[in-house]
Amino acid sequence: MKEILENSIYFGFFITIGAYLIGLFLKKKLKSAIFNPLMIGMLIVIGILFLTGVDYDSYQQGGQFVSGLLTPATVCLAIPLYKQLHLLKTHLVAVAVGITSGVLTSALCIFFLCQIFKMGHEHYVTLLPKSITTAIGMGVSEEAGGIVTLTVMSIIITGITGNMCANGLCRLAGITHPVAKGLAIGTSAHALGTAKALELGEVEGAMSSLSIAVAGVMTVAVVPVVAGWI
Repeated sequence: MKEILENSIYFGFFITIGAYLIGLFLKKKLKSAIFNPLMIGMLIVIGILFLTGVDYDSYQQGGQFVSGLLTPATVCLAIPLYKQLHLLKTHLVAVAVGITSGVLTSALCIFFLCQIFKMGHEHYVTLLPKSITTAIGMGVSEEAGGIVTLTVMSIIITGITGNMCANGLCRLAGITHPVAKGLAIGTSAHALGTAKALELGEVEGAMSSLSIAVAGVMTVAVVPVVAGWI
């Protein structure tokens, strides 16, 4: 059985899609942010690989077809932004200040946490791209000398946490303006956060989509500057 699954290039594809659909069903049925479809899907895939004994490389033969859609999916986020282009022009200064603040805050938090937990340079640069989309973060981590697999994991955890907690944290902080919500969510929780922002409203989704691109570019510029701090 194990050999059949390992030799099937579609095994990874079908269990990835199936696991996500199960997570989506549970989210709609139970109506709780805790049941995040991506997180549930990940746990199901990990469980299946553990039970069947299939290694990651064999799984990735089919899984790569799904991960290959990540970049075009990110590009498609430009559509809601285009529809709300007038808002970008109206709030240009607020957008620039908000995204810049978010990128710098993320870098400083990683720096101080690495200092507190006595983490070295390799782990420091690994975590720096945690708040940008995977498609950009992997390249940033590799270029800086980080551990790419851990970077991907930190990006996913950040995104899932943002997706689950974004709306509640905005309420707690008293953030009510849709532009501010979108900027905060997109800058801190990239594409997974944007999925939540789109649920909140079209304006939130558009601003969050913008934040992904701009925060990604800013992080690419910031990481080489701050990488030498540790």
